[in-house]
Amino acid sequence: MRAFLIRWMVTTIAVWIASAMGFLHFSSDRCLLCAALVLGIISAIIRPVLMFLSLPFIILTLGVGILIVNALLLMAVSGLVPCFHVDSFGHAFFGAIIISFVSWVLSAFLRSENGRMRVQVIRRDEGGMKQAKGRVIE
Repeated sequence: MRAFLIRWMVTTIAVWIASAMGFLHFSSDRCLLCAALVLGIISAIIRPVLMFLSLPFIILTLGVGILIVNALLLMAVSGLVPCFHVDSFGHAFFGAIIISFVSWVLSAFLRSENGRMRVQVIRRDEGGMKQAKGRVIE
């Protein structure tokens, strides 16, 4: 349950940053939380099917097709959540890029192992080797 809440928080922050850049619009904080929740549910259920069906297109476009799928999912959330709005496909595309990048950066600090979230800290020791130490969030 805690891993789900942390993932929802990361998605919410990513959607908020994309909206602060002007790509997405929402009317209230409750709307933002709802849109992030719907985006997470759609990404978990529908996105794998869409990725499988569009695999030849994704390979042909060298991965840009993934961003198109993400933009379409963002537009679907805009259609499902009335207080959340995306102006055009271009805004959805760039919003999807921002959401993907911010989620990737935030998730780099949170790693899931056996249902546990770990905060990753990478340091260099005296020999120049990288050491990663984790702290379990209970």
